[in-house]
Amino acid sequence: MGTGIAQLSAFNGHDVIIFDNNPKSIQRSRESLLKILSRMAEKGKISESDVKAIFGRIHFVESHTAFSGCDLIIEAIVEDIEIKQSVFAELEMAISKDCILATNTSSLSVSAIASACDRPERVVGIHFFNPPFLMKLVEIIPALQTDESVVKKSIDWISSMGHLPVKAKDTPGFIVNRIARPFYGEALRILDEGIADAATIDWAMTEIGGFRMGPFTLMDYIGNDVNYTVTETVFKAFFYDPRYKPSFTQQRLALAGFLGRKTGRGYYDYREGAEKPKPDKNPELGQYIFERILYMLINEAADALYYNIASREDIDTAMKYGVNYPKGLLKWADEIGIEECVEALDDLYDHYLEERYRCSPLLRQLFFENSNFYDS
Repeated sequence: MGTGIAQLSAFNGHDVIIFDNNPKSIQRSRESLLKILSRMAEKGKISESDVKAIFGRIHFVESHTAFSGCDLIIEAIVEDIEIKQSVFAELEMAISKDCILATNTSSLSVSAIASACDRPERVVGIHFFNPPFLMKLVEIIPALQTDESVVKKSIDWISSMGHLPVKAKDTPGFIVNRIARPFYGEALRILDEGIADAATIDWAMTEIGGFRMGPFTLMDYIGNDVNYTVTETVFKAFFYDPRYKPSFTQQRLALAGFLGRKTGRGYYDYREGAEKPKPDKNPELGQYIFERILYMLINEAADALYYNIASREDIDTAMKYGVNYPKGLLKWADEIGIEECVEALDDLYDHYLEERYRCSPLLRQLFFENSNFYDS
């Protein structure tokens, strides 16, 4: 992730310093950047002189003291709150008083990270999506302590590079990693209940729903260890709200080392000679799977708006460009009809009697008012 952010920044004319306390990581970053830039030149996207100029703006250093002249530092290290706090406290001693300190955390509290600093008002979350050069969405997350001028500078910087900044409240998962939980969680619930297998659920979401990847293909691509850890983190951070409860199936896969593509086995078998399972293309079953997962996603998006996590426009932008959903979920709800969304969620709740399926107060309010998300 750090290498990708450096590539994007240098491509847009910024001088960049890369530091890691592991020399092997710095070497891998150097090799990766040269390889990426050379490939872009081979495809005619940039010239050989561009490669030289871009790579010349990237400086690999052996000490964080080299950050003394920087205007902005983005941390992209392990998702461990204590390690991040330690790094931020150490960085603050090596930088100017006007330097912005940003974290690329995907789920940890930016306010907690900022609390380790003497000047927490300069700390902000700038969360890129992988790969940063191609994924246009960037979540900007102010800590409770963040000065508004820091937020504005961060938004302006992201916009200047042609990317799409969205502003999110400092809550677990921010926008995308919070709202997207049902895409994985409800798919796993359907699998665990024996309603359909992974191949059928993936087929329903791509062929009927129009999603670019099915949930199990995507989890295998991300890595089941990574996806499970994020789910567990969000579940704990939301005080064990059953809506975010992890799946034993995914936990067992992670514990067994069946992490997906990177290990050759996950929900699917990627080893040489393995046969890909065929989905059950029953249209009624496929429609049920797609609608059940979609209604849960819409419910989560509605709750994010209800609790002022982000604006309706930023929520829809985030889901379209952060995880490539076919449509913004709130606009999608308006197209389906608020009444139908509420009735579908109430049917699930009546069937299971689980808080997991409780309807968002905002959806129910819109239903009572005969209104929708994008009413003027």
